[in-house]
Amino acid sequence: MMSQQINADDVASRRTAPNAISEDVILDAAATLMSTIGIRRTTMADVARTADVSRATLYRRFPNVEALAAQVTTREFEQIVATAPLGGGHTRHDLVATLVHLVREARTHPLLRRIIELDPEFLMPYLLHRTGRTARNQLALVRSLLAAAQDGGHVRPGDVDAMAATVLQMAWSFALTGPVFADPATLDSELSDLLERYLRP
Repeated sequence: MMSQQINADDVASRRTAPNAISEDVILDAAATLMSTIGIRRTTMADVARTADVSRATLYRRFPNVEALAAQVTTREFEQIVATAPLGGGHTRHDLVATLVHLVREARTHPLLRRIIELDPEFLMPYLLHRTGRTARNQLALVRSLLAAAQDGGHVRPGDVDAMAATVLQMAWSFALTGPVFADPATLDSELSDLLERYLRP
């Protein structure tokens, strides 16, 4: 009996060894939970159970749910970017099409919708007080696309950093509050028109 218990403990230990667990397994579990019950209702114990890892293993990777949520949202945005129709990436058309795609995917993403519905306070610090990792990544992407289009003469001259910040603010508005003010079916075309007018030489 004792031997069986030792063997069971050994199996559990191997299963939850920190180095043996892919971070994506943990993030997948967290994303599923947060997209279903929200961030505030998700606990570290929930994530550990869903990912089939020990809480000790989970805490070695992430100190709390907030840090886990930040990593999840960053990864989800990176996955959205990976599906973007970048085209050649050097024309205004490529830039606008990419931005509209990113905004549409973010606006309809289950995790963002659940955050807006259940945990809007999670977004408040990043909207009102500071940029987070996800926002910095978004700003860097917009800046690089703008700079390439400017170099080709497809976007008007101007301070690329200021323009990137303005474009990102437009994008966030259409992703977060757009559905409050307009029919979602029209948001993509309206954002496309707005960006075209703002960026056209």
